[in-house]
Amino acid sequence: MAEHHQDRPVGAAIPQRNRRHGAGGCAQGRRPAAGGRDETDSGDDPGPRRSLDEPGSGPRPGCPVLRRAPGRDHPRGSVCHRVLPGPSLGTPRSPAGEPRPPQPRMKPDRPGKDLYRRLRALPWPALWDEEVARFNQATNAERFDTVSVVRAVGVVFSESGPAGLRERVREWLLGLLDDPQEKIRRYALAALPKIGIGPREESELLRRLETATRPGEAAALREVLARVGGTRTYEAMQASGGFTANEVQRVTASVARREAPTTLRLDANLPGWEGMRIHLRGRAGLEGFVRDEVEERGGFRVLETTPGLVALTPTRPFALADLFQLRCFATAGVVLGRVAPQPEPAAIEGLATTIASPHSQQLFRELTNGTIRYRLDFMGRGHARATVRKVVERAFEIAPAILNDAREAPWAVDVHPMTDGESVELRPRSSLDPRRAHRLGDVPAASHPPLAACLARAAGRRDQEEAWDPFCGSGQELIERALLGGVRRLHGTDLSPEAVDVAKRNFTAAGIPGVEARFTCCDFRRYAGLHRIPEGSLTLVITNPPLGRRVRVPGLRGLFDDLFATAARMLRPEGRLVLTNPFRMESPERSLQLESRRTVDLGGFDCRLEVYRKAPARPR
Repeated sequence: MAEHHQDRPVGAAIPQRNRRHGAGGCAQGRRPAAGGRDETDSGDDPGPRRSLDEPGSGPRPGCPVLRRAPGRDHPRGSVCHRVLPGPSLGTPRSPAGEPRPPQPRMKPDRPGKDLYRRLRALPWPALWDEEVARFNQATNAERFDTVSVVRAVGVVFSESGPAGLRERVREWLLGLLDDPQEKIRRYALAALPKIGIGPREESELLRRLETATRPGEAAALREVLARVGGTRTYEAMQASGGFTANEVQRVTASVARREAPTTLRLDANLPGWEGMRIHLRGRAGLEGFVRDEVEERGGFRVLETTPGLVALTPTRPFALADLFQLRCFATAGVVLGRVAPQPEPAAIEGLATTIASPHSQQLFRELTNGTIRYRLDFMGRGHARATVRKVVERAFEIAPAILNDAREAPWAVDVHPMTDGESVELRPRSSLDPRRAHRLGDVPAASHPPLAACLARAAGRRDQEEAWDPFCGSGQELIERALLGGVRRLHGTDLSPEAVDVAKRNFTAAGIPGVEARFTCCDFRRYAGLHRIPEGSLTLVITNPPLGRRVRVPGLRGLFDDLFATAARMLRPEGRLVLTNPFRMESPERSLQLESRRTVDLGGFDCRLEVYRKAPARPR
């Protein structure tokens, strides 16, 4: 029986309590929404709405199921529903009435990708002798389904296989360009650049480009030639045209790369140095070491210091070689300009005009021997391929002598996000960093070179130093400490024979005179006994030990306890222990007193760079 409201005028809204049948209930003639609300309810939404088809969102037992009448269109929120018989759409239950566990969502079958992964893992003899032979004998339908064989051949033979067989692989891929199936031709065309092409293959691709009738096929051929084409492609491009500006730029850069290697003039003074802004970047937490090193050497004034960045301006003419005398930063970039936040077309124009500005062109010319080539990167944006393409095409239109080359360019132009826009910075590529000339080899999970330099600076300089790195890796910490001077003898230990060999070669290449060095493959806890090194004879223990991130280390906490105990035993009074520590712990050895601690970002996780000093000897 309906409830009567004596004081409610006719047509007034029904009070809220009469529009519901309890939380999650059903009102006759209305479809309940999630949380027990009518769709016409005007109150605040208590949460996301769910469909009646979702588990747990159906009507309560005993409520009729409301369904739209078939064959009619009803606007959302209408009340044109009729009650139809049907099961409840609530939580799925077993025949015994118990809730069923949620069923896992199955990934769709991807037979092509699964086949490629299997083929990619095969050794090259099995791939060529078995899978390629089977592909060649297959029907057209079977070849279509197993076209991943072509892709796998391109990848596997780019990494392995005898040189003589690669010629046969090229012949096979060229033959597939005549296959009647477009997909197979496309896969073969994509695989060819991975194997590499010679003048004969290049001429064949150019011939096919001249006779191509389908726009898609011609575009694919131009793309391949832009990636791996040489002098013949360049000549054909000049004679016939038809290539896009981006393809012209890539072919020109490829020819320049092969014919005239580009080098940097590190000793040339930078033009327009007055008022120039330079950004030294590195790990957040190490900027204090960078700032101190800059102020100690002179020639530059620090403008600002923020996490991972020290901004400088020169106080006198300088060369890039002067910057590379500093060892605690990772990369150095000359700021070409800043681009304010704006819509994409204007932002692309701003970036391109900054890269190709007269000042930028002058810097490129004065500091480069050979063709000017650079790689554009947006830091923190991922690949951003579409934006990169638009920017470099526009920059090429403005300054055709400056070529974008994503493969082996000596310069990088980095675009860094800043609070007031984007900073465009010209940087020598890391492969040309003269500070790394002694690094003939490396090992997995080795120290980042600037971190090793910062550990050495944290240790400080002491004459007649005798230092030990219990986990020497590639030897960077010991080399950096020796470069500061005052070292008499170095000890390095590691469990890896490969690491010990690499450390020996790197130390020899560093060419540090007057320093005796011994590298031993052993557990650090046994080193002193093996070589009869007296306890209390070392002045420094410096190390970046295993941190358990890139390489899992069982019992890592116990390893650090042993490291502290061994250092306390081997150090002289007032000797130092300098290390990176992933734990929030101090030395359990009372003789080691914490002197300083800095938190450093080591690539996604915080670690502590700590300095301990052994207590002075007690007077007798």
